[in-house]
Amino acid sequence: MNLLNKMERKWGRYAIHNLSLYLIICYGFGYAISFVNSDFLNYLTLNPSAILHGQVWRILTWLIVPPSGFSIFTVIMLFFYYSLGTSLERAWGAFYYNVYIFSGMIFTVIGSFLLFASCELGILGGAELALYGNDFYSMAAYYFSTYYVNMSIFLAFASTFPEIQVLLMFVIPVKVKWLGMIYGIMLVYDFFVGNYIIRFVIAASLLNYLVTFLLRRNLSHLTPKQIKRRTDYKRQVRRAATVTKHKCAICGRTDETNPELEFRFCSKCDGNYEYCQDHLFTHEHVKRS
Repeated sequence: MNLLNKMERKWGRYAIHNLSLYLIICYGFGYAISFVNSDFLNYLTLNPSAILHGQVWRILTWLIVPPSGFSIFTVIMLFFYYSLGTSLERAWGAFYYNVYIFSGMIFTVIGSFLLFASCELGILGGAELALYGNDFYSMAAYYFSTYYVNMSIFLAFASTFPEIQVLLMFVIPVKVKWLGMIYGIMLVYDFFVGNYIIRFVIAASLLNYLVTFLLRRNLSHLTPKQIKRRTDYKRQVRRAATVTKHKCAICGRTDETNPELEFRFCSKCDGNYEYCQDHLFTHEHVKRS
């Protein structure tokens, strides 16, 4: 947290605001390409073998490859994740939200290269690599998509706002923490039951969530109660900043309108009466009797 705080003070002004919208736009490009020529997406996936052979653009273009086909449910899900991401950005701040999302993407890239290295060294996937050749990496590249990165957004939202209710199937009200628990159980099941590719993908894509919520205990200040308290405090500070500190009880001049004046409280007046330098010794003392 101390390191992130220092980074925020130094580079926070460069944070991308409304990052969730840009992610949705990337998906839009991906779906547009799939409508025109779906085979072209094969040249955009996260394929470490192709990257090492000169197709370096894949390090970034995999972000626009959609994880599923387009339908009306896709639009609903994209809008849902946009709402979740926007809420997290408002709660955490643009910089911390940027770090969370980009770290998930970076871990995914690292995970794909670790899988590639393990296959090349014969630790994993030796038989599949011998059978399919480089096509094996092309098939595995589709697993390394933004699907689990988006899921990390959902898990982060469920951990930050556990008591918020959502309508399951637009009908059933359920707290988001229960959905997060169910999804977490499903991830654990897929990790142990799925093949080694799935394990690499899940571990890499969700490592940002594990680091954020399991290793950084200082995130207690991001709970909804603490967020509201912090917001109220900032509002009170702004309100207090607008209140005049010194005001003359006779002429009404303040240290804001006349910063050259000096103001003093009168010890002989009953009450907290403050006067400017022109009326401090000439005013009539206020007596309650």
